[in-house]
Amino acid sequence: MKKLIYTALLATSLVSIVSCKDFLETSSPSVIDANFVFSNIETARAAMDGAYEQWRGTCQDYVFGDGLYYGSEYVGSDIERHPEAFTNQPGRHYPETFYQNGTYAATYSLLSYQSESPGNAYASLYSCISKANSIITAMQGASSFNSFMSAGKPSALSQLYGEAIALRATAYRELIRYYGDVPYAYKSGVAAKGLSPRDSIYDLCIEQLKTVEPLMYRIGENTTVTKNLFSRNYVQGLIGRICLDAAGYQTRRTDLGASFYKDGKGNVITFETLGTQNNNCVYERRSDYKTLYTTAKTYLKACIDNPGTAVFHDTDPRAAGSKGQVFNNPYQYFFQQMNDLQNADESIYEYVMTQGTGNDARPYSLGRVSSGGSTKAYPCKSYGQGHINPAFYYGMFDPKDKRRDVSACVTGSTGSGVEKLIPFTPNSKAEGGGITMNKWDENRMAAPYVNSQRTSGIHGPYMRLAEIYLAYAEACTITGDDVSAKTYLAKIRERSFPTGQANTDAFISSCGSMFKAIITERGFEFAGEGDRRWTLIRTGLLPEAIKNIKDLTNSMIQGLKANGYYTFSNGNTISSYVWTKLLDAKTTYGYRLTTQCPAGSENDPVLYPSWRGQNDDWEAIAAKANLTFKYANTNTNLAIKGLFNYIDPSGTEAASLTSAGYTKVNWGALLVTNSKEYYDYLFYDYDYSKAPIYLWPFTPNILSTGGFTNGYGFKQQ
Repeated sequence: MKKLIYTALLATSLVSIVSCKDFLETSSPSVIDANFVFSNIETARAAMDGAYEQWRGTCQDYVFGDGLYYGSEYVGSDIERHPEAFTNQPGRHYPETFYQNGTYAATYSLLSYQSESPGNAYASLYSCISKANSIITAMQGASSFNSFMSAGKPSALSQLYGEAIALRATAYRELIRYYGDVPYAYKSGVAAKGLSPRDSIYDLCIEQLKTVEPLMYRIGENTTVTKNLFSRNYVQGLIGRICLDAAGYQTRRTDLGASFYKDGKGNVITFETLGTQNNNCVYERRSDYKTLYTTAKTYLKACIDNPGTAVFHDTDPRAAGSKGQVFNNPYQYFFQQMNDLQNADESIYEYVMTQGTGNDARPYSLGRVSSGGSTKAYPCKSYGQGHINPAFYYGMFDPKDKRRDVSACVTGSTGSGVEKLIPFTPNSKAEGGGITMNKWDENRMAAPYVNSQRTSGIHGPYMRLAEIYLAYAEACTITGDDVSAKTYLAKIRERSFPTGQANTDAFISSCGSMFKAIITERGFEFAGEGDRRWTLIRTGLLPEAIKNIKDLTNSMIQGLKANGYYTFSNGNTISSYVWTKLLDAKTTYGYRLTTQCPAGSENDPVLYPSWRGQNDDWEAIAAKANLTFKYANTNTNLAIKGLFNYIDPSGTEAASLTSAGYTKVNWGALLVTNSKEYYDYLFYDYDYSKAPIYLWPFTPNILSTGGFTNGYGFKQQ
């Protein structure tokens, strides 16, 4: 089978007269000598550690922290959005909007958001592949290879080999997600020429992962296999991921010829098309998609049945805080563990970051915003590339859902230990952009790094059990097993609501199908994590979701314009104004950093919405860093009135709040003022029919050295 797939894949590559080896370093890497690698396991592990370091930097800088992920994935959905003015960041915002329904693709600058080698996602991902190929080739050439591969159980060497296979498959998955069809290199010294069909690459990766899966250790099964390495559980989850990707809708080129797209056995694939053509491409999925879902179901269930030391908490294991803080939110617990620089219990794989060094996107790019300076601030600057769509926050999130306040927050930090309302004016930090992401916040860290920005040390949470549960539920419903699908949907949903209030049956009914309910739930579970855009693309639910958020946003803005408020179907009301006041929370409550709002305290303007505030003791944290910090005053927490209910600005309640020291502040009124940003540029000119141009173009150097062309309407130079 393996030989068949290799042959078919190479045969279907586009012919190229120019090798891409000089640019990619995939065809002529320094091959690791097998005798050297196998002189001892420590040497072999050192070679793999070097590959992990390449992957860590690539992942953080290009595909799951900053870079292309930061530019489109993290901000380009019905849930997430950008904070700054559209015209200020065209290099990011046009890809985010599918290049204005494809019309802007021909004029998009090929270097507007990608530099040439080595500073781009493409070259960096191929560098990961090159390192993985060197290790794989060396191990395949070793005399012990057949022995450890035929042993039928894991060993140190088979585990290492599996990690290299997993790295290569992971890098190809990311390449396909961002670029579509790409060159394929699978062996050191073999040139990758032209483009290979993504479906062949998917099939090959799946088969290779299936081969190594039983020969790898689960997390914690061997003391050396931690959540910072690719484990058997990760490979099981990765098989599921790639199967769902391969089975899903994607935009494919029509200019490559009718027989270009082949599976791993060399058979021409037939497709089911959704919508209409756009820029010589179509939006379609493989006709054999259910076969891929069946494979996903098998491996995802294997991960669920024995997840190693990964733990899905359906209750919060924490007791009440020493000052009376209420927790009782297992979803909150996962992100608190990450903020505390731990490998979170629910994680299957996290790539490692080190506090005080490097470039850490969490929370600088992907977390709660701060207007602090770049150094010696409390907390330091958090730019906040991604924000939450206000119509999603107000109109789609159930107010009882414990995930809402963990995912999103209406306040940020001044950088001097004080909380600040974030206006809807276009801007970054806590100066604007509206509702911020909230899962990562240096206020929440036990030991935040105050010496410099971008160095929090929070790991990258690349795979966790909640994804496995929801992916399994999706695979179950597609293959006709709605009973199992509902079981795992309910596990996710019920831990996020007060006991007995998840209403899973009613939720499924309101979504219209089990499939839509699972994908909708996935949106709530991963809000603010950049999962939503790709999920909507591959499931074909993209047009429906975009229309829904556009309609909801328009209704909200028109209601605010006409009445000064708008009430959504879930009972939440957004108003033109809110009333705010800074209070001394530490004196009143004993703490500044709030947790889960206690039941019955929803009218408390400091405790609700929950999971916000400020670090309890910036002075002590500064002292540990040999710095000096002193609060300007002890009023650090923001009390907010009218956030979810309408207060008549000319009424008695407003007058009473003013007398009590509250200030009337523009809130929803700024959405009306900036409606072009929040509505017109929201998936700018998308027509709900044409194939979405969600991919990134190849740069001139890639084109000239790779010997292929750009598609999807992009220019060639």
